[in-house]
Amino acid sequence: MPFGPVVTRGMFGGFGVFLDGVMFALIGFDNLYFKADDANQADYEAEGMEPFSYQGRNRPISLSYWQVPGPVFEDSEQLSQWAEKALDAARRAKSAKNPRKPRKKNKNP
Repeated sequence: MPFGPVVTRGMFGGFGVFLDGVMFALIGFDNLYFKADDANQADYEAEGMEPFSYQGRNRPISLSYWQVPGPVFEDSEQLSQWAEKALDAARRAKSAKNPRKPRKKNKNP
């Protein structure tokens, strides 16, 4: 299944990977990380993967992007499935950040 054209932008000392304006992956420290949430994080944990992290001013900072396991790269169908799940997680995160504002009620009778 075709995934669609992606766009990359430099960030975090690496690259953000976007589809339809949504960042679903990042490339950092020579690794690919996909967006994870409650729906797909267990997949990464089961493979022994870790989230992307970097040293902040006072402590390590972890992001909700998890390293893609090596065997996933060997199977294009599996890679596509993991990417789709990451895109879904990124879309959920984006919609949670930008909840729709309630419409103003018309005061005219």
